[in-house]
Amino acid sequence: MKPLVIQTEHLETEAAQWLSQHCELVASGVDDAEFATHLSRAEGLVIRTYTNVDAALLDQAPNLRVVGRAGVGVDNIDLEACAARDVVVVHTPDSNTQAVVEYVFLVMLKTLRPMTELSHAVNASEWKHLRDTHVAARQLNEMTLGVLGFGRVGRGVAQVAKSIGMRVCFNDLKTIDPSEHEGIECLSLEELLTTSDVVTIHIDGRPSNNHFVDAQCLKLLKDDVLIINTSRGMVVDTADLATFLNAHPRAHAALDVHASEPFGADNPLLNAANATLFPHLASRTETASKQMSWVVKDVVAVLGGKAPKWQATSL
Repeated sequence: MKPLVIQTEHLETEAAQWLSQHCELVASGVDDAEFATHLSRAEGLVIRTYTNVDAALLDQAPNLRVVGRAGVGVDNIDLEACAARDVVVVHTPDSNTQAVVEYVFLVMLKTLRPMTELSHAVNASEWKHLRDTHVAARQLNEMTLGVLGFGRVGRGVAQVAKSIGMRVCFNDLKTIDPSEHEGIECLSLEELLTTSDVVTIHIDGRPSNNHFVDAQCLKLLKDDVLIINTSRGMVVDTADLATFLNAHPRAHAALDVHASEPFGADNPLLNAANATLFPHLASRTETASKQMSWVVKDVVAVLGGKAPKWQATSL
């Protein structure tokens, strides 16, 4: 008999069809009535962002051998609990790097170089007013970009920024040899925060990073800083950020990820005029979605007794 694999969230059609040829595939969300029944005999589980694999779920899956995360981060998976049960976790670490890098610059330019589109004819006076109003204070090559977290996406953002002509600096939990990244400076966290005109956040969702960007960090920033977060919502203390933005009207924050998704009406950033909130769109390209969906190949490899290409390790 083919092994049973549960798909809890969306996969691109081609990848789902390929998976169904190699296993008994059941599409079932964790809230579905039949999920527990399927889980009791499942050997594989394919998830995305909003399925949490914790000890309680694993206790209901005695036959589980592999969890495939169609995406990069694995902070919604208890890796230690999986390892204790000999459950292999696989993911797609480079699947959305390009998409997120592009999105960071889309947000950056949208904020720093606002534009008005013309949908109708205007007279000479209005034309002059529009041109006089839409004058950016600075160009990107006059700014310093601070990259907080220097993994795949952080490095990609840094390379593009360097090519544009920005001064680029980074800070990371791990020791990284600056000589491998010519023209990009490694600074202490304090130096990065005090120096940067734009801070882009690319740190992971390990528990120790919860509220990493808090009041202590924010007080070091420039009064007109632009903060961009496309990593994990929980790494920013939302209340502290709202306080900072309300006290510094020239600053701006653009957040694509949020501690709670969707967020509620009690999100304090909704009352901050200089905060722009997006519905988790950075990786939303067809190419990235397809690449993430092909985690199914590693799922099938593990079920077939083979070594996967991308096995997740501890954060």
